[in-house]
Amino acid sequence: MGINDNNETEKMDDADPISAESELNRRDFLTAGIGLAGSLIVGSNIPAIAEETKKGAGKMTNAIVEIKNLKGKVLTPQDPEFKTQLHDVWNKLVPLDRMPQVIVIVDNEDDVVEAVKYAREKGMKVSVRGGGHNWCNPTIRNSGMLIDLTNLNKVISIDTKTKKAITQPIVSNREMQKALNAHGLSYPTGHCPQVKMSGYLLSGGMSWNQGVWGPGVGSIDAIELVTAEGKRITASAKENQDYFWAMRGAGPGCFAIALRYHLSLYDLPQYIAGNSYYLPVSEIKNAADWLEANAKKLDPSIELSLWLLEAPANLQDKCKADNGKVASVTATVFANTEAEARERLKPFDEFPLLDKCLSKSIMDKFTFEQLFDFSGSLWPEGLRNEVEAMFSNSKLSELFGAVTDHFLKTPSKITVLMYAIFTGPNVPQPTPKDAAFCMNGHYYGGPWTMWKTEAEDGPNRAWQKKCIELLKPFTAGHYVSESDTVTYPDHAVNAYTKANWEKIAELRKKYDPTGLFFNYQDGLTANKV
Repeated sequence: MGINDNNETEKMDDADPISAESELNRRDFLTAGIGLAGSLIVGSNIPAIAEETKKGAGKMTNAIVEIKNLKGKVLTPQDPEFKTQLHDVWNKLVPLDRMPQVIVIVDNEDDVVEAVKYAREKGMKVSVRGGGHNWCNPTIRNSGMLIDLTNLNKVISIDTKTKKAITQPIVSNREMQKALNAHGLSYPTGHCPQVKMSGYLLSGGMSWNQGVWGPGVGSIDAIELVTAEGKRITASAKENQDYFWAMRGAGPGCFAIALRYHLSLYDLPQYIAGNSYYLPVSEIKNAADWLEANAKKLDPSIELSLWLLEAPANLQDKCKADNGKVASVTATVFANTEAEARERLKPFDEFPLLDKCLSKSIMDKFTFEQLFDFSGSLWPEGLRNEVEAMFSNSKLSELFGAVTDHFLKTPSKITVLMYAIFTGPNVPQPTPKDAAFCMNGHYYGGPWTMWKTEAEDGPNRAWQKKCIELLKPFTAGHYVSESDTVTYPDHAVNAYTKANWEKIAELRKKYDPTGLFFNYQDGLTANKV
């Protein structure tokens, strides 16, 4: 995806300041919650298309799908490109038991309006591909229309004076930082380089330097979007506030399509540095105890994580007793000078396991580009994935203690288990009060189970299922864009407080009363657990 080459700038009014409050979710409303968030069942409201599909033995011709003024491309199941386009997603563990009737690959923003109007006229439900990891592929639904936003991939403007930017939805985290960093600016993008703005922001945005900048949605000033009626509007703290609230966190439950994000920017930290420590797995409890005891004393600009993963090649001989696995601690600081970075990382001089380290690296300097290279190496492309990202307030050593033995038996050498440990005095960190995104905790992470081939599906999926069971007693909530909400519908509910879950349902009923947009569970064939 290319960055817009022009230097056009556009000034915007500042959004109202965002205040914050914190609340952990509850689980006593699952049954009612999913019902409240529901809308029309697939097939019940698509008579015209459904009838043609029956006549064509399950296939439609392009002649049936003629969308007025569309500049983009329409694909139906009989087109050779259809399945390739449908399955061209991050996670290669694609569902083979669900498929839309039509894919609309829009060419421009006006195409989105035309596609929505057509779907509304024909009674088709709509899903939207916004460029996330698609861990459980929630954009692929049974029946209906899939609107693919791939070509909406421009950074529209960067205003260096007001520190504002406007971007389309399919600009990646890496591309966004690259465009901004060239002007000495930054934004709290996500960690994985390939994830696009909509895939990231619509679910809340777990960001780089989150302790200082907050989550990605906290720095959105406005969102230009298309409603279920096919109208293009702008939502902000000053207008269309309900949409602004929902589009910042509702994820696959959104009932509109984001076209442009108006963002507030920050000065680029001039000195990003990090310490890393590799430890024997037997030291994971001691590491967890020290990190937990010191997290609130550390500067919030320090991003702290505890890992279990396959040992690097140069440490494999030292890790044979642990099946080639190793524990790791990483601490990344976002500062402006070397002296400032050293001072903030100084508490790690007292890390009690220094003499236990198999290897360590101190004060490595990074650019955002290098940070993305590192995170990209941990979550590589082209793999089959099952992922569960969750929040926890439990004792960290007990959490890791519950899964460490299980991790030693992971069938795949690519799989990692990681928890970010939030730092600074304000943990759990508040979330924006005027956004659907509301989940937080002392820790965030879980298992990222990754493997290469279909032949490995069985053992890896069984391992992931057991890992989730082991972690369940320590889980306070889920992150909706990195959880398997297909297999585990309650994980979508538990990504929100009870009040926010119910409000999403109420707003959906109000602004999408006919159920044009698929909700969290419509059109999915869940795997058995």
